[in-house]
Amino acid sequence: MKRILVVDDEPTILAAVATRLRAEEFLVETAVDGPSAVAKAAATDPDLVVLDVMLPGFDGLEACRRIQAERPIPVLMLTARADETDMLIGLGIGADDYLTKPFSMRELVARIRVLLRRMDRTTDAVPLSIGEYRIDLQARRVHRGDEEIHLTRIEFDLLVFLAGRPRAAVARETLLEHVWGWASEVESRTVDSHVKALRRKLGAGLIRTVHGVGYALDVAR
Repeated sequence: MKRILVVDDEPTILAAVATRLRAEEFLVETAVDGPSAVAKAAATDPDLVVLDVMLPGFDGLEACRRIQAERPIPVLMLTARADETDMLIGLGIGADDYLTKPFSMRELVARIRVLLRRMDRTTDAVPLSIGEYRIDLQARRVHRGDEEIHLTRIEFDLLVFLAGRPRAAVARETLLEHVWGWASEVESRTVDSHVKALRRKLGAGLIRTVHGVGYALDVAR
């Protein structure tokens, strides 16, 4: 059984999420603020954290940073605002995904299962090279020369999927299906947010926007 830490300072939401996840046969731990979230993560070693952005003590972004500093745990962030800045900061410090409140429990469970499956998935050991970047699939690391570029799990999977189809235009719906494991009707804005985060880390020119379609990895032949 997978253990999930749920962090939210709203008692109704915390209880509802915990109850649903226990019904789905997950082991559930809870916390209500930033400091207790970090302490509970260290004490219980969860397989995944569901983490609200707005928390007392210190916010979910700081809690995510501290949790990830100890061990790379998948983090699904919850936000009451559709604030792209918060989302990009969260993705940049190690969050794997986010949901905007209000959300359906069915979608929350689906996204949790996708993140957990991704952690269990094995990859080919043969490294990939794209321009000046070297991708080690087994170690899940990206280097530019001797410098390591730190990517979140979804950023890494997104880069690898595009790298396997250099110069080809890939639709947002295709990326959602193969990288996130979501159906095409799910809002594709999350793809755009992750691409922006990748561009900040790898350079703006590597991933090209294909208007009306999606994205392509622009590498020299």
